[in-house]
Amino acid sequence: GPGTLDLAATHLPPSAHARIGGDWYDALELPDGTTLLGAGELTGHGVGAASGMAMLLGAVRGMAMTGTAPGPLLTCLNRLLDTTAQPALGSAVCLRYRPGTRSLLWAQAGHPAPLLFRGGTGRALDAPDGVLLGATPGASYGQAEVTLEAGDVLLLHTDGLVPGHAGATAVHRLLGLAPRFAAARTAQECVRAVVEELGERECDDACVLVARVAP
Repeated sequence: GPGTLDLAATHLPPSAHARIGGDWYDALELPDGTTLLGAGELTGHGVGAASGMAMLLGAVRGMAMTGTAPGPLLTCLNRLLDTTAQPALGSAVCLRYRPGTRSLLWAQAGHPAPLLFRGGTGRALDAPDGVLLGATPGASYGQAEVTLEAGDVLLLHTDGLVPGHAGATAVHRLLGLAPRFAAARTAQECVRAVVEELGERECDDACVLVARVAP
């Protein structure tokens, strides 16, 4: 129906032999008819990061199912990371989308802001306050709200907590895909464009999640 989301996602590099990293994304329809969208990453690679990621993802889903809003959800996640046996740092972005009003409520924890593409141009959403998860005990996380329009494309991505990583360049290249996104009929076509643009270079275990608002 009108306002519903068409979703598609991928891991970069898209090779089956990519090492186990701490990157995750999620899309989940909630009991109240809203949709949870999320992406994030934990420091480190290998089994430790993967199991920590599984724990975080489980916590995100559990809290979202009970109706916890994105800001308080990240506040709880920060507390959870603070109490785990293995200290870790993580970043995350968490969004709740209501199709009836096309409203998007979101929060972030030291994570790249979602990119919004509309009418052939793209921009990063203005981010509410939020520090890295596990960095500051007792931190609280702000929320921002934005109303989407039919045909809008929203892109969530991770880009590695790597010092000196060319994140700004990657974002610039993603924003340059705006004309292709405007011509795309599905979220999957948008993901394909991202893979063609960024997938060939040496990516540091990244996830991309695209949500397209139905006309």
